Amino acid sequence: MSEAPRKPTNEVHGSDAPLLVEKDDGVLTLTNNDAPLNRMSFEYMDALEAAITDAATDTSVRVIVITGSADTNFSVGMNLKQLMTEADERGGFEAVLDQRLRVLASIENLAKPSIATLYGYCLGGGLELPLACHFRLAAQEGARIGLPELDLGTVPAWGGTARLTRCVGRDHALDMILRAKKISGPEAYRIGLVQEVHPLGELKAAAQSLARELATMPPRSVEGVLRCVVGAGDASIEEALTEERRAVNACAGTKDQREGMMAFMEKRRPVFTGE
Repeated sequence: MSEAPRKPTNEVHGSDAPLLVEKDDGVLTLTNNDAPLNRMSFEYMDALEAAITDAATDTSVRVIVITGSADTNFSVGMNLKQLMTEADERGGFEAVLDQRLRVLASIENLAKPSIATLYGYCLGGGLELPLACHFRLAAQEGARIGLPELDLGTVPAWGGTARLTRCVGRDHALDMILRAKKISGPEAYRIGLVQEVHPLGELKAAAQSLARELATMPPRSVEGVLRCVVGAGDASIEEALTEERRAVNACAGTKDQREGMMAFMEKRRPVFTGE
């Protein structure tokens, strides 16, 4: 993340593709193209994994927004019919699960912020994917957010139990999972599951606005904060402070640090280039 972003581009890959990919001014927007349900099919997960892998080394990408097509549902989760009929072609259920855990971990550990929009049904994998993102924005109205796997006789399988507990605490996590609850956007905000709530018609624009704000931050510093807060968040205080010192030293003497200091002295907004 040390290089300046390349000239902004705006590219959308195939309107019939399972994942729409748009890159504009440092923001990579990844849209599940399966309205109205936006199921997380095998093809969607393949495309998402490829997009995240590319974004990790693409210096023109500073922030990622993960959303769904249309304004009906973010995602109802895994395509269960496809799982039942095609999993063997993918090496079986364990192989399918391994890939989904791998993709979500790559998003969570990416050295660039990620933002998810929660609206309509956000169920099962449709919540577990946002839980791997660094920011979650929910619709003020109409959102149904939950991990209802117990209604299917099973357990959240994409890290939902661990990430939800770390996000909202044990009591709220148990209440949601054991009762298969589907909560609203305002309720998700109340318990700390999302950082912001917006009217549905403004939600995606709010996500883009947040993404562009984050994209103006110094990339090396952003990477350092993510490594400290996400990567070392469960470490001992000594280990966490060591990681923080590494992040501070990585920023020392860079052009962006000098620019930040000069901008402060000159009472103007800094312009960070990633150098």
